Amino acid sequence: MFYMFTFFGIILLRYLAMAGFAHRLFYHHQPANVSVPRDIHLSVLSTGIFALATALIMTLYDQGMTRLHGRMDAANWWVLPLSYLAVLVLQDAYFYATHRLFHHPKLFRWFHQGHHRSRQPTPWTSFAFDPLEAGVQALFLIGVVMLIPLHFATLLAVLTTMTVWAVVNHLGLEVLPLRFPHHWLGRWVIGPAHHSIHHRRHGKHFGLYFTFWDWVFGSEDPAYADALQPSALVRPGA
Repeated sequence: MFYMFTFFGIILLRYLAMAGFAHRLFYHHQPANVSVPRDIHLSVLSTGIFALATALIMTLYDQGMTRLHGRMDAANWWVLPLSYLAVLVLQDAYFYATHRLFHHPKLFRWFHQGHHRSRQPTPWTSFAFDPLEAGVQALFLIGVVMLIPLHFATLLAVLTTMTVWAVVNHLGLEVLPLRFPHHWLGRWVIGPAHHSIHHRRHGKHFGLYFTFWDWVFGSEDPAYADALQPSALVRPGA
């Protein structure tokens, strides 16, 4: 219970701080979005589920049942960034598969509908998972610490990246600099422009960090690829 309440507070404060900062920075001049209270409500529920998963991870660690460790070896420093990237790639593949599965008509209502009530996403949407979806995503974190040797710093970096990336991806198209999707990173990593299309067209763009799986399985919207062309740098009517 100590772990549960501690991590609930940490995860919730991290979400409120990051989403609140991004909202203040980009959305303070816009009319109030009616979906924000609903998104915050779902996010609090998700926080409870992720806190429970983290508490379980720490309990398993105390019992020697995970592969988490705190050892630092100067000769093997490269293991930390390598394991960090490996977990991101694995998490991205897991998220793509489960996210696409949750869009199946028989599952969407139970696993993912709450997140898509925000057709115009805001930073507050970043953590607004349906409880069942949050549970499925939390299972990945439990599985990865059971199977892969990870330093605590690596796990913390993954969790921080997940939160920051989720907030950035839900900034929306309207608040972005004109050239953002046209940077070379736009071909490789998912950003606000890429994910905003998913909220408008549910059958496209299922990844979390990288665009790779959308390329491979044909779920990238051609409109996004066209937007990366130089001829698309001028907005219609500009």
